[in-house]
Amino acid sequence: MIRLKDGFIGERALVVPRLIVKMMEEDPLVSMLHITDIGYYPKALHHFRERTTPINQYVFIYCIDGAGSYRIDNHEFRITANQYFILPAGIPHAYAADDDTPWTIYWIHFKGILAPYYAKGASHPIDIRPEKDSRISNRINIFEEIFNTLKSGYSNENLRYVSSLFHYYLGSLRYIQQYRNAGMDKTEDNDVIHATIHLMKENIEKHITLQDMAAQAGYSPSYFSTLFKKQTGHAPLAYFNLLKIQQACSMLDTTDMKLNQICYKVGIEDPYYFSRLFSKIMGMSPEKYRKTKKG
Repeated sequence: MIRLKDGFIGERALVVPRLIVKMMEEDPLVSMLHITDIGYYPKALHHFRERTTPINQYVFIYCIDGAGSYRIDNHEFRITANQYFILPAGIPHAYAADDDTPWTIYWIHFKGILAPYYAKGASHPIDIRPEKDSRISNRINIFEEIFNTLKSGYSNENLRYVSSLFHYYLGSLRYIQQYRNAGMDKTEDNDVIHATIHLMKENIEKHITLQDMAAQAGYSPSYFSTLFKKQTGHAPLAYFNLLKIQQACSMLDTTDMKLNQICYKVGIEDPYYFSRLFSKIMGMSPEKYRKTKKG
């Protein structure tokens, strides 16, 4: 498992027991593609791992924010936000978060007969840039479904479902244009405001400024802000916060994630600010909201 002794604030990680891995290797379906370790590390300062002795797993790392670097044999690569790579099995490697802007990553160790086919050509950084037809938030939801299914138990049905989802997850990366085309809504009016809201949803875990939004729209910040508020009734940053809290509510409803984990998942590093913002929008604290929903 890839982790420091003290871990990272807001991290989530799961290691599949060796007994279960052996079961998966013997299952006719799951043996094709299966996960052995999975996790999420936000702002992973000082994250470093070097393996001089090769492992028999492929290592998938998807950087959504910050930066890092990795080495395969003697080849060095730098990775930045909205990029992923897959380290091949059986080859020494090392990777590390950037000291100044440490990465936030989703990571998966995987094996299986079909693993080399999904990993082929992905040893160098590959872009997953947010665009008007991108479906990054959908892919992150697939990751969460995989994680939560594994966390709920290792029944044969769970393991087979996770394997099926993982095929889809890797397929959405390897065949990214087909994945994006399949999700396009040809009837939607792709106007400036729709494009901005899509940008917000695709970057829910990040901090986006008014200047970023205006630049993407091609307007000055003041004109863009007036246009956005006229069409939505909210200022751009206020609307972005509404989306963040909406996502937080969903995680409070459907997961057992701790509040400091949810903070990072919606791009708010300060738990106290998150709690104040949540209370302002929802009229109650996140803790009370979770208790109310469970009741």
